[in-house]
Amino acid sequence: MKPVIKMKSLKHFIDRKGLFICNHSGGKDSQALLIYLKKFVPYDQILIIHSKLPEVDWAGTEEKVYEYAGNIPVIVTKAGKTFFEMVQHRKMFPSPKYRQCTSDLKRGPIEKVIRKYLKEHPEFGGLVVNCMGIRAEESSSRAKCETFKFNNRNSKAGREWYDWLPIHKWTEKEIFFIIDKFGQKPHWAYKAGMTRLSCCFCIMASKSDLITAAKLNPCLYKKYVKTEKEIGKSMMMPVKGKVTFLEDYTGINSQ
Repeated sequence: MKPVIKMKSLKHFIDRKGLFICNHSGGKDSQALLIYLKKFVPYDQILIIHSKLPEVDWAGTEEKVYEYAGNIPVIVTKAGKTFFEMVQHRKMFPSPKYRQCTSDLKRGPIEKVIRKYLKEHPEFGGLVVNCMGIRAEESSSRAKCETFKFNNRNSKAGREWYDWLPIHKWTEKEIFFIIDKFGQKPHWAYKAGMTRLSCCFCIMASKSDLITAAKLNPCLYKKYVKTEKEIGKSMMMPVKGKVTFLEDYTGINSQ
């Protein structure tokens, strides 16, 4: 489990008293990310940010963010609209190509918090390293992500902004190993059968995860099915040109 930038480079940003952001979803990768940052970065240079998604988050997600934060400050933010409000407005669900659930409900609110925090804390000199728990093993597109890059879009108004994926090369086995090694427990949903912890019903989820989520969250599942029928669009992406709705895909009736 080697860091994806040299420790000498990491020391450079630490010595410059930069702010390290831990984007924390409450999932296993975010948990391992925080463990890594706490090992190498001074606590007073870390800020944890969680983007809350009312109704579609797993129960206990926000509590998991706080559980191992210790003395590191946590900011919980949320978008001005909910997931279902976004879907109803657009009359369609997010897709792998147009992931408004990520851009509008997570990344946008988080970046707003970072900008505000830097403005209120001049001791960081506008320098920020935005750390995310994205891993190459998760998908071919994530495998192609740059592990460390200068963020031109956000490097404005005196800010010097970098995006970093510290655990990009880690495997799922290594993630759970490091969590256990530090005496921590992952979110309960993993033990219940989930392989990923994003929204309860994610457009990127596997069939088995969707079935598990439907069994664990029947009321929320019913709302997804109802929304599909109201807008006439499936949450699932077409497979070989065939559109399949949730009830047919999972084999679980929402009634």
